[in-house]
Amino acid sequence: MPSRAAAHTKGRASVLAALTATVLTVTGTPAFAAPDDGHPMDRAFERAAARFDVPRDLLAAVGYGETRLDGHSGRPSQANGFGVMHLVSNPTNRTLEQAAALTGRTLTELRTDTGANILGGAAVLRAYADKLGLDARDRDDIDAWYPAVARYGGAQGSAAALYADTVYTFLASGLDAVVPGGERISVTSRPVAPHKGALAASDVRTQSPDYPSALWVPADPNNFAAGRSAKIDKVVVHVTQGSYAGSISWFQNPASEVSAHYVVRSSDGEITQTVRDSDTAYHARSANSSSLGIEHEGFIDDPSWFTDTMYRSSAALTRSLCDRYGIPKDRAHIIGHSEAPGNDHTDPGPYWDWNRYMELVGGDNGGESGDRLSFTSYATQQSGATGAQVKAVQQLLNDQGYSAGAVDGSFGPATKTAVTAYQAARGLNADGVVGPRTWTALLSAGATPSLQQGASGDGVKRLQRALTAALGSTVGIDGSFGPATVTAVLSYQTSRGLTADGMVGPDTWAALQTGR
Repeated sequence: MPSRAAAHTKGRASVLAALTATVLTVTGTPAFAAPDDGHPMDRAFERAAARFDVPRDLLAAVGYGETRLDGHSGRPSQANGFGVMHLVSNPTNRTLEQAAALTGRTLTELRTDTGANILGGAAVLRAYADKLGLDARDRDDIDAWYPAVARYGGAQGSAAALYADTVYTFLASGLDAVVPGGERISVTSRPVAPHKGALAASDVRTQSPDYPSALWVPADPNNFAAGRSAKIDKVVVHVTQGSYAGSISWFQNPASEVSAHYVVRSSDGEITQTVRDSDTAYHARSANSSSLGIEHEGFIDDPSWFTDTMYRSSAALTRSLCDRYGIPKDRAHIIGHSEAPGNDHTDPGPYWDWNRYMELVGGDNGGESGDRLSFTSYATQQSGATGAQVKAVQQLLNDQGYSAGAVDGSFGPATKTAVTAYQAARGLNADGVVGPRTWTALLSAGATPSLQQGASGDGVKRLQRALTAALGSTVGIDGSFGPATVTAVLSYQTSRGLTADGMVGPDTWAALQTGR
């Protein structure tokens, strides 16, 4: 998320001609409570479409393009947009207030109630259609809605065309989305030939001046500074907290005072450059002058946005930038927004796979991930050692009530004392040295949920870290209990004389937590 002072961005857009037709399937995180029939969102789309005479599939495609049909429990985007339909309230776009006037619903209802939010989105789209002069016959033609959809995105010119093209791509490709709460929302694929009108001349065809594989849609001059006051020495990874096209649109809004150099789309890895490399984008506070910012479409609490295509496309861009500007391909120089000095943002968040990204970049991750505890291997740590893994030891000890002092990455007397006390309490050899057994116990400490294939979350991450330490071989630490984790569990159970069933119950947890 970019910030000049602390702001971030939101997103919406995409180029129809540049996309290939793909059927998109998404699984979100719980945010809505489904009634007994299990179809509350689908009914909301149907009712809103009928009330305001908006094609139901168009309405659903707009919502999917904005939020992937996840209202994020009423939390705002960085453009101050709310709900599945992303009704916005900011100085230049006030669709939230417009929806309230058109529907009679309160602002609170529109922000937090999914049905009301969808109704509000339909009302706004119909209002735009009326201003365009669409009559009842026109409204039955889904292709006639293109200018209204473009206006809904809140952008102008090429960014508006990008936004509308995204929606019509979803209509052409079809959707089969599993939304928060487990409900399935579908949109049937169909041939589309949108009536673009004046927007036909706004199709984005200009290529990036710095990265030929990208498009070029410049940010407003108020949102970046011309030139540089420092040498470029790092790349900062962001997540938009919104959609691709909306981020581009937000960067064109002079009131936002935010920007990034590049934006990467989730579905196909398309990249748009919005600020020249030689200019200073407003994205990471004190790091602005010396960094290049890359935004990634999505939300930090929903890993479904972080597609393989996005990772590969972004990594290729980062690799190119590093080669061009002599930036070392390591985690000291390729950082998250949360790691930039003086920032209070949390992106790219816990679901961004740093190990995978750095491998694709072709750089040195040092085995470290964004959570500071996950490594591709765990080396023995003892007095005099320094670095990221010492920091992990200190953090784990402090979290478990053994005071290791400051988490400074220096294995001094306080850390050794804490390690020795921890080892004695766990029945380990109390030598003050953190080897495989002590690592295993430290990393596995905590709750002991029953886990098996298909499970996910922090408990699975703890398990994967502990198995990596115990087995001395890398177990992918992604929080997803897949086939590779099953294999690692079976290997551990067999080597420790446990029942080898590939499932993690009390006995397996007990063995791990005693460093066995």
